[in-house]
Amino acid sequence: MSSRNDAVATSTRKPTTYFDAISRAQAEEMARDKTVILIGEDQALYAAGGMFGDVEPGRIRSAPISEPGFSGMAVGAAMTGLRPIVDLTIASFVYLASDQIINQAAKLRFMTGGQFRVPVVYRASMWHNQSNAAQHSDRPYPMFMNAPGLKVVVPSTPTNVRGLLKAAIRDDDPVVFFEDNDLWPMKEVIPEDPDFVVPLGKADVVCEGSDITFITVGACRHPALAAARVLGTEGVSSTVVDVLSLVPMDRDTILSAAAKTGRVVVVDTAHLTCSAASEIAATIVEKVFDSLRKPVLRVTAPDVNVPFSPALEKGLFPNEMSILAAARSLL
Repeated sequence: MSSRNDAVATSTRKPTTYFDAISRAQAEEMARDKTVILIGEDQALYAAGGMFGDVEPGRIRSAPISEPGFSGMAVGAAMTGLRPIVDLTIASFVYLASDQIINQAAKLRFMTGGQFRVPVVYRASMWHNQSNAAQHSDRPYPMFMNAPGLKVVVPSTPTNVRGLLKAAIRDDDPVVFFEDNDLWPMKEVIPEDPDFVVPLGKADVVCEGSDITFITVGACRHPALAAARVLGTEGVSSTVVDVLSLVPMDRDTILSAAAKTGRVVVVDTAHLTCSAASEIAATIVEKVFDSLRKPVLRVTAPDVNVPFSPALEKGLFPNEMSILAAARSLL
């Protein structure tokens, strides 16, 4: 139980943005572990601005614009005992680095019989929904779910982005860490403990209800919660489960929440075909089919390239209204 002093301390702490929580996690882990290094474009500029705290220059590697080059360099560095964090800047650039991530980082521990570990984190920020056009707006996490040996994380709040990033840095396997640029300004009071982590592979049950379940990926947590609040005014009780970690996935929590209500909407900003929502929906149908009252529905982006036009891009991704429409069709 929290003491009164704890409550007062929490109330007087300033909220932290999602973006600052990322920087804080990196700075804390670099201070804690001298093997943690940063690799990416323009990292020296960020370091000069104090983003990473008082860190030796040799631990900040500013790389040329060559995602395959510096992503592969991180694999080698990890195999020699370092823990690199690779900043790929924009999630769509992960395609350029995918050979090093999938063919090298994901496979080397298996191919060497466990003789080598590859503790590297690849950070990829999703810049969709901001008129960045087709080559800069993808949400590529589903393709990495299909690569054995990788862990895949999609955080949704300042607290869990900090905690999950710290857990990813400490993990001995390669982690592809998909942040959401739309969430960067989001503020929240986060735990002060520098050893606070959010474990990989554990979903967050945001709220519990008895009538319908929303399973959300990344930023979809927030419009799903808004939809749940609207349904609450109509007498409908909702469960919202934020998966947080796609690999490993907390299937037990997801299946329990799905079986409890029998009505499930899975919400995911990726394209419909082969999305994370598709894998979640298939798992629910395979494992708890007898508990379902209605078909599992997916609310995702359509299978189209993201247009530059703000008018065309608006409404392409799941929002409160599209989630409500799906939910009401099940009630």
